[in-house]
Amino acid sequence: MSSEAVTEPRPAGTGTPDARSLVGVFRRWESALLLILIGVIAFGAIESSNFLTTTSIFFGGLDIGQVAIMALPLTLIVITGEIDLSVSSMLGLSACVFGYAFEHHTGTGLAILIALAVGALGGALNGFLVTRLGLPSIAVTIGTLTMFSGLGEVVLGSNEVTGYPTSLTVIGDKPVFAHIAYPFLFFLILAAIYAVVLHKTSIGRSLYAIGLNKEAAFFSGIRVNRTKFILFVLSGVVCAFAGIVYAFQNDSSINTAGQGLELNAVAVVLFGGVSIFGGRGSMLGVVLSVLIVAASQVAFTLINISAEEQQIIFGCLLLLSVLVPNSAAGYRRLQARIRRGRSVAPATGATT
Repeated sequence: MSSEAVTEPRPAGTGTPDARSLVGVFRRWESALLLILIGVIAFGAIESSNFLTTTSIFFGGLDIGQVAIMALPLTLIVITGEIDLSVSSMLGLSACVFGYAFEHHTGTGLAILIALAVGALGGALNGFLVTRLGLPSIAVTIGTLTMFSGLGEVVLGSNEVTGYPTSLTVIGDKPVFAHIAYPFLFFLILAAIYAVVLHKTSIGRSLYAIGLNKEAAFFSGIRVNRTKFILFVLSGVVCAFAGIVYAFQNDSSINTAGQGLELNAVAVVLFGGVSIFGGRGSMLGVVLSVLIVAASQVAFTLINISAEEQQIIFGCLLLLSVLVPNSAAGYRRLQARIRRGRSVAPATGATT
């Protein structure tokens, strides 16, 4: 895959294969993320004695849970060269729909199904506009971001629904095991499933092919539009699930749920090494990115860095996640051009 370092033929006298393999490993973006994660953990532990406590581990997973869940379907969409900026507004709309249905005595199970169906319909709308009408996904999902938020306000207005069953609101109060919060556990389970699909199946290979060259993928027999449509529907369903988790975690459904989280999800995906242009990225990188953001949030909070200052930091992180990989790609292209020039020069001299 394109996220791995490309192994080139080894000229004589340039070192042993083992040495070159080791260098290749450390050129991987995931290896850099692992080093960053270790650095963040070391920084947090040095700056605050409360960083590595069970309480910090629990609240770190709790705070990042919804963003991490939304980042998973977004990863697949970005790999195909598209984007979904409506993920957080779909979370909010689904939380509102769930709250409205619960308040009107539909029963918890039916309310969950209704919220998931709303997520599927919202995702289908995005997919239809992108794949059938050929509209750019960034414009479509900016529009539906606003639309879904407005629908959430229509559904609940200024009301706040509370009083969910205590057997479900435990999600926000107690860890599962090893001090892991329920939302983060849901993320880990889903991430494992996504990783298998992306890296071990023909579906995953198709997604990379679409992102690299959708025309070539189409002529190779891949149903490009159908695949993208399914990804948008899946994104809607998973974000609706995140909205339901949000409602249980906070024992509350309100029309402001999830506002502003879409850029956090995008930042997590891009910082995880997924190319904004498609065709490159790994689920391991996204998981490491989630861990880095979660650890950073805990560390920054413990040393009294305000939420506004944290947003500035993560905005810079978003910029770096786009600039660094593309700078590296540009450097590789420049090297390839220099090598081609050197190989052409002797041949030109021989013919004169």
